[in-house]
Amino acid sequence: MNPATLIAPAKINLHLEILGLREDGYHELRTLFFPVDAPCDLIKIEPGHDEHFYIRCPEKPELESTSNLMYVAWKRFGEATGFQPGIFVTLTKRIPMGGGLGGGSSNAATMLMWLNAEAGDKALSQEDMLTLAASLGADVPFFLMDGPAWAGGIGEQLEPTTVDLSGMTLVLACPDITVPTPWAFSAWDEKNGFPKAPQSLTTRESDTKTPSPVSPREMINDFEDVVFEKHPRLQEIKELLLSSGAETAAMSGSGASLFGLFRNRNTATTAAKALEKNGIEIFTMDCR
Repeated sequence: MNPATLIAPAKINLHLEILGLREDGYHELRTLFFPVDAPCDLIKIEPGHDEHFYIRCPEKPELESTSNLMYVAWKRFGEATGFQPGIFVTLTKRIPMGGGLGGGSSNAATMLMWLNAEAGDKALSQEDMLTLAASLGADVPFFLMDGPAWAGGIGEQLEPTTVDLSGMTLVLACPDITVPTPWAFSAWDEKNGFPKAPQSLTTRESDTKTPSPVSPREMINDFEDVVFEKHPRLQEIKELLLSSGAETAAMSGSGASLFGLFRNRNTATTAAKALEKNGIEIFTMDCR
């Protein structure tokens, strides 16, 4: 086994509806996952001296535990296949925690894909990989895919799709605010108990007719009401993205990251600089 350095990408939710509470206690969702190149985590894997899993994360030492989804992925893959190599993992954490960007899920999926590639004749089929990934978390199966996907159920029922954002620039704002997903669901339940109509604060007025599988007005996130109430700063960031020329803006996942889509790159760059002046970490990328 040779050392490997893997890239674990992030995702945003271009659309997120909470359809209701299921009998099993989970929430039924309809969401559109979209992969983004930045921010990303780096995972360096080196051979271990025995059949154990060691992890080091200088930026977030609290992740150096058996509760880390990468460890859980390694353990369950070994239980399912009998392939459980001793490895030493160094995680360079760049995806904000509690930001709604799927960092932990991406790490787990990246670990699963590496293990499966190394497992030889013990490797799992794609179907079994998806099942194993879903047992780790609702977002994990998406990161086994290569491209956008609609998701139903608790997020595990995936349907690949095409999202045409060509010519647009994505500005991703990652404020220093953490929103725990369990709290967000609980707050939504307490406030609503049933799905709501989308709020109007989603997009600027626009006469553009660029085709897209999801129009700007459909880029909503049902978590925004309760999360913005708790963290008004996030609503201010969204409003700043829109007033700075974003075609649409929304929160990703349960927050706290937000994104804006711009048709003009110079306008996007100006908006990004304005947000950075307020101490907000910004990632800007051209959509393909």
